[in-house]
Amino acid sequence: MTTFNDNLEKYAALVVEVGVNIQPGQNLYIATSIDSVGLARLITKKAYEIGANQVFVDFSDDEITRMRYDLAPQESFEIFPSWKIQERELLAEQGAAFLSIISQSPDLLKGVDTVKISAFQKATGIAMSKYRQYVQSDKISWSVIASPSKEWAKKVFPNVAEEEQVSSLWEAIFKAVRADLEDPVAAWKEHDVLLRNKVDYLNDKNYTKLHYTAPGTDLTIELPKGHLWCGSGSVNEKGESFMPNMPTEEVFTAPLKTGVNGYVASTKPLSYGGNIIDNFTITFEKGRIVKVEAEQGQEVLEHLVATDEGSHYLGEVALVPHDSPISNSNLLFYNTLFDENASNHLAIGSAYAFCIEGGKKMSREELAENGLNESITHVDFMIGSNDMNIDGMKEDGTSEPVFRNGNWAF
Repeated sequence: MTTFNDNLEKYAALVVEVGVNIQPGQNLYIATSIDSVGLARLITKKAYEIGANQVFVDFSDDEITRMRYDLAPQESFEIFPSWKIQERELLAEQGAAFLSIISQSPDLLKGVDTVKISAFQKATGIAMSKYRQYVQSDKISWSVIASPSKEWAKKVFPNVAEEEQVSSLWEAIFKAVRADLEDPVAAWKEHDVLLRNKVDYLNDKNYTKLHYTAPGTDLTIELPKGHLWCGSGSVNEKGESFMPNMPTEEVFTAPLKTGVNGYVASTKPLSYGGNIIDNFTITFEKGRIVKVEAEQGQEVLEHLVATDEGSHYLGEVALVPHDSPISNSNLLFYNTLFDENASNHLAIGSAYAFCIEGGKKMSREELAENGLNESITHVDFMIGSNDMNIDGMKEDGTSEPVFRNGNWAF
């Protein structure tokens, strides 16, 4: 019988071998919380066993984070430590791989002054702009995974006995990332092929627009000339493969910055800045967000959109069938890493350079000239449901189904 430790071992191996795909002599930077110390230790051990040069682990603590927001002065949130910027940039320049293990409570900053949250997000975004360019142009290997915390598990499984909540979330994570299978690495390679088949189909079609319709949604998204659909694994500038998100069920591309018109309704809560934004609608004109309405988290959503000029536009359009593993689990994770992989979604903010032909080698100005958005933020929000239809518009004005009733139409 497979035990928890068996699955944890397989998860750690999967992250090291497929997620960041550590190479002999390479450095690894891990950002995590004290809730995930066991997983971080196991990943560190496996990275060294493969031949990692050095593993740097940056720990955080939710309780200390909350103390800072409650007690620290406003001006402290407007400055990002220069030494942390230098650490990321230097390691990136040296070809390090970067791993984020997320476990934060979705309600960590509930009730906190949204001005502080907004100031921190803006300061971080500006400070990390160079590092973010490394990430969004695939110059480095990077991956985002998850590990339970007590508060997050309580949010996902409120009706489960308290002593079983964390183990229930672990079980859900293992299943979502295929770590519960006998050979997770082989399963991911098979999954990669299936996603790439969808990517190839969409790239061959070369649609000029996508038209979304669903209850509360009527949205048209133009796609830039030379756009590329991507999905599953990526390849860094050295030709080494890596898996940016684990789990992942999406194929995605970049929209034309000024080509989004209409309105779209959210279908899942968005966990952002330690708060929940729920039941919201966003209206676009010529790409720009002109109106936001939320039943919960209105002020937080407004601050997100006001982060910078680029945060008034979209940077990603992603397709995920309603009939997919995470969606079929019927779990609401209150965590974008999982919830975005159960639903079609869009992203406010910056676009990925690799979503356009030649984009990895383009300057920021060239990317902008080709219609890609730039911002100091990138936040996904979920819009898919079993009622959503999407049509692909072709150069000659004809259209054909891409999604019907929430699932692939091809």
